[in-house]
Amino acid sequence: MKCSLTLLLLAISSTSFAASSGMKAGLWEHSFTMKSQSGQVEKSMAEMKKQMEKMPAEQRKFMEDMMAKQGLGLSGGMNSVKVCISKEQADNLDIPQKQNDNCTQEITSRTDKSVKMKFDCKGSQPSSGEGEFTLTSPTAYTGKAVINTTTQGKPDRMDMDQKGKWLSADCGNIKPIPTKK
Repeated sequence: MKCSLTLLLLAISSTSFAASSGMKAGLWEHSFTMKSQSGQVEKSMAEMKKQMEKMPAEQRKFMEDMMAKQGLGLSGGMNSVKVCISKEQADNLDIPQKQNDNCTQEITSRTDKSVKMKFDCKGSQPSSGEGEFTLTSPTAYTGKAVINTTTQGKPDRMDMDQKGKWLSADCGNIKPIPTKK
């Protein structure tokens, strides 16, 4: 799956959210598990993990630095990323998301503790889906998403379970993902 990392990062970053009940700004770790009907996503993730482990230290650092400039940091392998949420994003209920001209996102409902959304992506690897994320405290959330895509020319569905935890007020070298206006 040539676009699986792009799709994965889009799903993770597009589902990050801030809620008015006091979500803390700063460095968050988003952990997730994905299960696809075809099993191809799991195979692709395992292959990407192997490739990352085989990279020379310099090349891996270069890749990690590039991701940090885009607001992402790998943590604990390929099933966890670190994301910086700015104070403004937390205060204004903005949804940080990767800028992708091929994707649209719509918030279908929002409360002070949860967000429901749906998205649609066009392009070489079209996908669509919906998710719901609930802030369980100012420093934690849980979520679920369903992503419909095509794998090797066949329809495929991915179920993603996600949890987030606040790590620190200091984001280090990871910059906040700009909010799409």
